[in-house]
Amino acid sequence: MAIAAAPRRTTTEDTRAFDALVATHRPGLVRYATRLMSGDVAAAEDVAQETMLRAWKHLDRLTEQQGSVRGWLTRVAHNIAMDQHRARRSRPTEIAWTEFDEERAASLDDPAREVEDRVLVTELLAHVSPIHRSTLAEVYLSDQTAAAAAARLGVPVGTVKSRVFHALRTMRTQGGAALAA
Repeated sequence: MAIAAAPRRTTTEDTRAFDALVATHRPGLVRYATRLMSGDVAAAEDVAQETMLRAWKHLDRLTEQQGSVRGWLTRVAHNIAMDQHRARRSRPTEIAWTEFDEERAASLDDPAREVEDRVLVTELLAHVSPIHRSTLAEVYLSDQTAAAAAARLGVPVGTVKSRVFHALRTMRTQGGAALAA
């Protein structure tokens, strides 16, 4: 059974040593991290902050007698930056929030907008045949897959897909022209 090490007590001397370390090495570390992060200063600041956090945890080992402090800091910054690059590649790309998204999100809770949308959808559905309308209702309103909608309607899956395609196309073309008039 492993025994956890007792937390290190912080002394005034440790605080002064860390402050001196930060004052000496942080500006160069941020410049180095900025190059590693392809010019992204905010990401470089994050890398530098994480590096300094690790330096604080290993402050007792960071002396010139035990090796280059700058070398240790740059290696740690490099490792952190590479970990962040790998993490970004393993996640989907983040997309910036646009003004259009803000306007759209603000209108989601707007009851008047909801009523307008319902009226618009009702008018658009008037342009499609009852068979197409029932297929759209199964797929979109009942939230069914094409296969589940086909089973409920008693038609092949391809027919459901075709009906949805043609109904939406009709709603876009004829419905959009009618509403613009």
